[in-house]
Amino acid sequence: MLAGAAFLALSMALVGANVPVAKLLAEDLPLPLIAGLRCLLACLVLLPVLRAAGLPPRLPERRDASNLALQAAFGTVLYNLALLAGLRLTSALEGGLMLATLPAMVAVGGALWLREALAPRVWAAVALAVGGMAALASAAAGGAGSLAGNALVLAAVAGEAAYVLLAKRAAGRLPVLLATFWMQAFSALMLLPLWLPVAAGAAALASPGVAALLVFHALTSSVLCLLLWYAGLRRVPAGIAGVFTLFLPATASAVAVGVLGEAFTPAHAAGFALMLASVLLATWPGGRR
Repeated sequence: MLAGAAFLALSMALVGANVPVAKLLAEDLPLPLIAGLRCLLACLVLLPVLRAAGLPPRLPERRDASNLALQAAFGTVLYNLALLAGLRLTSALEGGLMLATLPAMVAVGGALWLREALAPRVWAAVALAVGGMAALASAAAGGAGSLAGNALVLAAVAGEAAYVLLAKRAAGRLPVLLATFWMQAFSALMLLPLWLPVAAGAAALASPGVAALLVFHALTSSVLCLLLWYAGLRRVPAGIAGVFTLFLPATASAVAVGVLGEAFTPAHAAGFALMLASVLLATWPGGRR
């Protein structure tokens, strides 16, 4: 149980740490190039992992392939491009805090699309998330953030929520590693027409620092985070696992303030508190099953 909790916490911490990393990359590389190279690197790493696990990378059946293509469109293409574009306009601190709206958005999406009933505390979580966004809007009005940038990050969250719901609908039909490989492969194909025209921007990778950041971003956010998350789920009840998403905004905020030197204002503190309360309410396991 303790090892599983450590895996889940590290997975979410790496997702949070990647928000400031993505902001730094967006300053040096064209956005489609970052997303496209990230997917290609993930595929190159996942291929030997699949073979080692005894899973030949055969194309899934049409129904599963269509679902994975939709997951790629929302969870990789929309998420990455909107997040990177948003981080060019807003601070990594506010971008990381906006990502904390994911549990509330998944809950609302599940109610609207999958017809899942929402408990009163989940509606309270949605209200807290809205309050947190209002606090961040107040911070953006007078600081390094941006309303337009925060709105783009929120669009990225919507893409990730759609991915979560699509994955939920297809849960169990394919092994996780195989599904991940094909989602990254479909994403790379979708991004190809966008990054080929700006491929000359790859000259920035001659800088060891930029190249190292890209490799870290690709391997942690597309491969290692997933492997850690599912390794944790094998040891920790799924109902408790969602609570560990608290590490995402917390780590993103810590890295943005501690490494990038971004200011943490009272408005940010209010948004942080509301977002964390929202995540807790939305993900804390209920008393009944």
